[in-house]
This record gives sequence, C-alpha cells and structure tokens, in this order.
Amino acid sequence: MTPERIVTATTFELPGCRVVKCLGMVRGLTVRTRSLPLTIVGSLRTLFGGRAGIFAELCESAREESFQLMLTHAKRMGANAVVGVRYDTGPMVGAAEVLCYGTAVVVEPADRT
Repeated sequence: MTPERIVTATTFELPGCRVVKCLGMVRGLTVRTRSLPLTIVGSLRTLFGGRAGIFAELCESAREESFQLMLTHAKRMGANAVVGVRYDTGPMVGAAEVLCYGTAVVVEPADRT
C-alpha cells in the first residue's frame, strides 16, 4: 500500500491484506443540478426516446465527485483503504443526488507478522 493511495473495494475483504484497524463509516454526498438550457434539451430528448447523454454525464460527474469526497473523508481519518463501498441515489427534480459510502480501514499485507 502506498501512503497516498487509498484502496477501495465493494467487498469487505481485500485479497492479500488484513484489516488491522476499523475507523468507521466514511461518505461523500453531492447534489448536481443542470442548467436550464441543458434541461430543455434533455427533456426534448426524452420525448423521442434513446440515450439522454446530457443526463448520463450529469449522473457520472455526480458519482465521481461523491467518490472523491468519500476518499477525502477517509484520508482525513487516517485510512489507507475503504471497504464495502456503495452508492445511493435519491430522486430529485432537475438534479442528481449521489451518496458514496463505505467503511474506512487500515490494512497491511497479510504476510506481515
């Protein structure tokens, strides 16, 4: 494990590592809104069907921001890994709300004694 890199996993175990300290839950929450012109264009796209790229980009940027906020929270707590990473979203009109959360831990190589 490099000190500046935080390992993340959706699982609760990391192969080749053992958890030596559990620091608690970490989270990153963001709410992103669209501009009015993009909302109109995206809404028109939904009338005709197909992929609404404008909305997909909004959601992806919200997911990335919430993930980075979670990592910042974990670093502040002294973690070098986050396990059990999950995303949660909530319905919001004209916005994307994304919560990314997991358990901050300190891990070390399993072969250490």
